[in-house]
Amino acid sequence: MPDLPLHGANASNAARDIAWHLHPFTNMRRLESEGPLVITGGHGIHVTDESGRDFIDAMAALWCVSLGFSEKRLAEAAYRQMLELPYASTFGQRSHPAAIALAEKLIGLMPVPMSKVFFNNSGSEANDTAIKLVWYYNNAIGRPRKKKIIARMLGYHGSTIGSASLAGLPYMHLDFDLPIAGIRHTDCPAFYRGAKPGETEEDFASRMAENLDSLIEREGPGTVAAFIAEPVQGSGGVVVPPRTYFAKVQEVLRKHDVLLIADEVICGFGRTGNMFGSETFGIAPDIMTVAKSLSSAYLPISATIINEKVYQGLASNNEKLASFTHGFTYSGHPVCCAVALETLKIYQERDLIGHVQSVAPKLQAGLRQFQDHALVGDVRGVGLMGGLELVRDKATKQPFDPKAGVGTFFEQCAHEQGLLMRGRGEQLVLSPPLIITSAEIDDLLARLGRALDATAAYVRRMEV
Repeated sequence: MPDLPLHGANASNAARDIAWHLHPFTNMRRLESEGPLVITGGHGIHVTDESGRDFIDAMAALWCVSLGFSEKRLAEAAYRQMLELPYASTFGQRSHPAAIALAEKLIGLMPVPMSKVFFNNSGSEANDTAIKLVWYYNNAIGRPRKKKIIARMLGYHGSTIGSASLAGLPYMHLDFDLPIAGIRHTDCPAFYRGAKPGETEEDFASRMAENLDSLIEREGPGTVAAFIAEPVQGSGGVVVPPRTYFAKVQEVLRKHDVLLIADEVICGFGRTGNMFGSETFGIAPDIMTVAKSLSSAYLPISATIINEKVYQGLASNNEKLASFTHGFTYSGHPVCCAVALETLKIYQERDLIGHVQSVAPKLQAGLRQFQDHALVGDVRGVGLMGGLELVRDKATKQPFDPKAGVGTFFEQCAHEQGLLMRGRGEQLVLSPPLIITSAEIDDLLARLGRALDATAAYVRRMEV
């Protein structure tokens, strides 16, 4: 640990953070030696660290700050609700106007008919709730063996015990004794990595659907309850599904009476150019989970939304059980609901979906200009989300040795250019606030290009 004062007026934020704060998704030893990046302010798409340095936050923090870092109307909505009713429970037939209004609003926005909204506090909890509802539903309707849930490789659905088990990312499981029983994984529909020579996107999509069908048949259709998918796999590297993929997958699910859960935690509320990724890709879910941009991340809130078939199944169980015994202290917290309502109001008043549709082509075209860069093997994206995959050899798609740390070096170069991005190894992803302007996209792309060039120089110099 750096030799820094830990207490009193002379203690730096970095030293105190190292001393007392256990970070999520962080290398603890690296934090001890290098310290944290301490962000102290934000305005629009920019954030500022404690030294006063400005960054474009090309990730909208964690895919979530859709309205940027200085939307006063959300702060004012929280303040008004704090004064009126700072907390109310939704347990035991209790409710309050903010939760009622938000549930009604969300049902009205759904791309397919839905019935009820259950409020949670995070995307992880929303997907955990979806798991429990699927199990409870099948018990209620007399199918106690139909419990397995199929997720996809490279999928990310949260970090609780249940939602992390759904993840198709091995590092989410290592040394946590995960996944739990009853979770299966099928192929990631990543055309760049998964397609066979000469295979078209539609042929690839057909093979992915056939593999899912075969998995369900092997497991036994009477044991498979649900399939969960992000419209675009965000943390897995912005994997955009190939043409016809979801149409073919949904045929398989209908064949085997398997529920479809759409994880819209990242894609929901405009990220793909429609209100939901389900609209962009023709998905008709039985259950949908939303979070992140629901409140522009100004306060924690998420929702698990179910159709009438699922609701009636759940409700029928009260003939056997006295109560539906699932919930969180902060389910439907009135202040979080008020901020979410104001967020949705802003989206509509400012036609944020229309804005995304107007500026997204510039971002996507700009990203695809990097396809010819020496380090870039593939460029993917839709709406205001994009991914670049760095490779050692473009012709063979040979990846870099993870020990070379090329992705980590790129992140450092991006920091030097005043750009915050995320990477999973050599998968570089970005999802700027939805309010980003055309001029700001130009600035973002210029900084990204300089960071890529600096990384390429490092690769040549180190011969990695």
